[in-house]
Amino acid sequence: MRNLWTLIGLCFLLAACKGAPTTDEVEPAPVELAEPSKDLAVGTQGMVSTAHPIATEAGLRTLENGGNAFDAAVTIASTLNVVEPMMSGMGGYGTILVYDSLKGEAHYLDASGKIPMAVDSDAYRAPTPGYEENRRNAKAVSTPGAANAWQAMSKRFGMLTWSELLEPAIEAAETGFIIDERAAWFIERAFPEFPDHAKAFYGKDGAPLAAGERLIQKDLAASLRQLSKEGVSAIYGGSLGRAIDAAMREAGGFLAFQDLVGDKAEWWQPISISYRGHEVVTPSAPAGAFPMLVRLGMMSHGDPQAEGHNSLGYLHRFAEVTKHAYWTRLAYSGDPDVQPPPYDLLLSEDYAQEQAAAIDLSSAKAFDASDIGDVRSHNNTTHFVVADRWGNVVSATVTLGNLFGSRIMPEGTGIWLNNSLAYCTFEPKGNPMDAHPGRRKLSSDAPAFVMRDGVPWVALGTPGGHTITQTVAQMIMNVVDFEMDIYDAIAAPRIAFNVPNYLDVEEAIAPELRDQLAAMGHEIRTRQLGNAHGLTLDYEFGLPVRFTGASDPRGTGLAKGF
Repeated sequence: MRNLWTLIGLCFLLAACKGAPTTDEVEPAPVELAEPSKDLAVGTQGMVSTAHPIATEAGLRTLENGGNAFDAAVTIASTLNVVEPMMSGMGGYGTILVYDSLKGEAHYLDASGKIPMAVDSDAYRAPTPGYEENRRNAKAVSTPGAANAWQAMSKRFGMLTWSELLEPAIEAAETGFIIDERAAWFIERAFPEFPDHAKAFYGKDGAPLAAGERLIQKDLAASLRQLSKEGVSAIYGGSLGRAIDAAMREAGGFLAFQDLVGDKAEWWQPISISYRGHEVVTPSAPAGAFPMLVRLGMMSHGDPQAEGHNSLGYLHRFAEVTKHAYWTRLAYSGDPDVQPPPYDLLLSEDYAQEQAAAIDLSSAKAFDASDIGDVRSHNNTTHFVVADRWGNVVSATVTLGNLFGSRIMPEGTGIWLNNSLAYCTFEPKGNPMDAHPGRRKLSSDAPAFVMRDGVPWVALGTPGGHTITQTVAQMIMNVVDFEMDIYDAIAAPRIAFNVPNYLDVEEAIAPELRDQLAAMGHEIRTRQLGNAHGLTLDYEFGLPVRFTGASDPRGTGLAKGF
């Protein structure tokens, strides 16, 4: 327990707290959604936004029961494991950005684990027979770091007991929940590849569960209960780890028991730039979030307000900026112990100005990374944000990779294993983002804080593979440049560059504008981008007094405060 003193007028308020603080291309499920309410979620004691209402309510209950944002984040992540099993969980990985209000510090918690020691990267390249399948199957499973990160956050910053944090997830798995159309669509798509023991409860009478039916996950409940009693050693050295090891050996995967035993969650210092008087903070390597900051740096050398939001000039300039930032990801990403990105260069004002000046504002330039390598990414991920009354904030992007990851579930565990290695860059061989045995797994996650007056003002993030850093940059510009509230900033239409030379544009961008972009040389595709979540904090005398939150209308999540 740590005691937090905050000056309020001429008095001191004592606040007791600890921590006071190439792959399957899967488009979003075609779900008919009700028109979302424009009203922001508002709270005075805390805020949660997640991709599933059950996870949001679980996180809020943790806050209401005296927990802080870090406690709630563990509850949310473990509950999402149950109610969004296709997106994240104990067999997965992720990137977590936190703000500790007691010390006034932001930290990055890497939950992505290391590449298994036995990996042979040639398995994912021609001429190896089945190399494309190896990017999806057991050989694509990397060390899952999610549960280690949950416990690391709880131990360092949490207030409640470990077992309390997992109770909502255990209950949801044990009693089940009614699946919606979105979840049913995902289950139906992946169901043919499920092992029989998973089909037994993800299906009924041999068919996948339909919307309105109840998904009960007894095995997952038992695994969560074991995690609650034994801690994460159940996975990283215990019987759950043995079950994962056995499943990998049977399926021919590279992941082994010793990889699990050696895994640990790692704390890193984030990186940041100044953007129009605000500090934008995001994870450093091994996360590959820095292209988001490169984009903002280059966009700062323009006048978005004069151009107009999502005008032709604005969209074209961002498209060209984002191509260069995508190139920097391919050129400069790396394990920080082996080849750290050159942040002094990439995040410098001189670099941003030089690269912005090279943009052709009249026509599109073809993307060329032939001397670096390339990767296609369409992963299925989730994001959540949570803030508490002390000003602690968590913004977390967590995933299994593809839908249900590798679609391998060790029998009796209910745990889906990731296919993280699918998102390496395999050409040319040996490049920094290749599958190097024993090195850290790199990601494109970009949870972010926008700091104002030295404290978090905005926390946000999104899933979306290599579109993540593009979507996050656009949402930050929506808030800062166009003074949108968090709902409008998230809901506004988006674009994203995608390899080899596409400009993905959401349908809400007017057809005539799409035609004009095409006339400038952009190869237009129409698709939905992301499923973001965000919140804002307003302060008086150093403490939050009002929170707003929003869940992306592209999804079926919930933002709620209290």
